[in-house]
Order: sequence, then C-alpha cells, then structure tokens
Amino acid sequence: MTDRATPRVVYLGGLGRSGTTLLERLLGELPGVVALGEVVHLWERGVLAGEPCGCGAAFPACPFWRRVGERAFGGWTRPLAERVLALRGRIDRTRRIPRIGHPDLAEYTRSYLRLYSAAGAPVVIDSSKHASLACCLVAGGADVHVVHVVRDPRAVAHSWSRTVHRPEDGRPMTRWSPARTAVHWSAQNAALELLARRGARVTRIRYEDLLADPGPALASLTGRLGLPEPGFLDGRTAWLTASHTASGNPMRFRVGQVELRRDDSWHSALPGRDRRLVNALTWPLRARYGYGSVAA
Repeated sequence: MTDRATPRVVYLGGLGRSGTTLLERLLGELPGVVALGEVVHLWERGVLAGEPCGCGAAFPACPFWRRVGERAFGGWTRPLAERVLALRGRIDRTRRIPRIGHPDLAEYTRSYLRLYSAAGAPVVIDSSKHASLACCLVAGGADVHVVHVVRDPRAVAHSWSRTVHRPEDGRPMTRWSPARTAVHWSAQNAALELLARRGARVTRIRYEDLLADPGPALASLTGRLGLPEPGFLDGRTAWLTASHTASGNPMRFRVGQVELRRDDSWHSALPGRDRRLVNALTWPLRARYGYGSVAA
C-alpha cells in the first residue's frame, strides 16, 4: 500500500447535469493536475463492473488505474470494493451531514486518501459531486478545496428529463422528474452551504458564468485554487487530451477541439407547468445564486 504524501484535492460538488464534468475536464488539462472522475462510483462501476475509463480502455485493463490500484491497495479486488461500498452505505449519506461522525469514518476516508495519493500528482480532481463525501473528506483531515458548481435549476431539471444514452453500453441514463430534480438540487446545494459554514474551503462557480466568458472565469477559479492559469483555451475553444476518469457523463470521453457553449434549450423546451413547479421548490436558494426571475 502507498506511503506517498496525500495530494491536494479539488472536489467538485453540486447536482449532476450542472457542468461538473466539463469543469473537471478543463481543470484536468492544467500541469500537475490529474482528473479522476467521480471516484465515489469507481468501486461499483470500475472495480466491480469493469466499465470503461475515460481513455476508452476497460477499467481493469487501463494501465493508469492498474498502477493506482497496486500503489494504493496492492491491487483492485472485489472484497475491497464491497467493503468500501458497505462503508458508504452506513456513513456517506446526505442526511448524516449534520452529524457525520461514525466509528468507521476513518477507514472510509482512508480508502479515498490512499487512492488520491497513488494517482501520483500534486493535485487531484474528484468530481463525485456528493456533499456528503466532501463532508467525510473534510472530517477525515483531507487537504480538500470544494468547488461548489451551481446551475439554474430549471436548466438542470430539463437536462434530467431528457433521454441520454450511456456511451459505455448504449442504455439510457437515469431520468428524473422536474419535482425530484428540484428537491435534490435544493438538498445538495444546501448541504454544500452548510459545509462552508462549518469552515471548509468552498469556492462557488456558476455554470452560466463559466460558459459566458470561459477564459477569465477559469483563470479566476484557478487563481483561487492556487493552480496555474489555463493555457489551452482559445476564446471559446478548448483542446482536451484523453483523461483517466473513472465515471461521469459522456463528456469524459471527448478528445480534441471542444466548443464551450451554454445549453439554454430549457427556455423553449421546459413546459410552463414544470418551470413553475421548479421555481416554487427551489426558492430561496435559486434567488441566492442569481436565478431569481420566475419568468426567465
């Protein structure tokens, strides 16, 4: 098992479909930074199911992840993954954030710290999103800086209602109703707000601001994170290399030239009744983050 020093961890938190995968891919292009994907899902989707890494190779065949597994745990095994998943079921839950303490918390967080250390980079990006895992890492003593990624809940609700096929196997990804999305949007963002009030390092960025002016927005964020300025952007064009992300949306497989454009299709595609429902269920956090207009 690894004895390497634990690197700095940039943890991307927020609700899915808020732009975390795109932000992870951008940050992962910086020197000295390795993007690991949604590590919370690595144990089930990577170790147990053998789903593809972002590089395209199956997780068990990816040289990067083989090295990480050997350094961290002496190799990936089913008992290891099942143990971490069992711990997650007992500890890593949003409802436990007010009192995250648990007798097995140290063991649970240690599995993540070993994995981060074995990645072999000064800074790692974990886009697991869940506020509860961020809380576990903070409580476990990780050197973690949480980036709270926010997107207009109406846009998020529209995205969750659409059919998106998983590139791994062609099956449709999970779909949520607007009501369920709104409830989860409020819960996750409120939990990340609580984490900040407890003294954790939390920096918020809005999806809309990142895509409105990518260069300055990303440079401002990297400055606050103590990371180098991005040199791979040309206006709205980013040049992405292959990554070794363990889980995430289809964006993690994109390589080459990528145009950074906002998806505002919800303005015309989200039905009025769903818009009004999301408006009601996400107030007042929606207004706090600058999404106060009911008509917008």
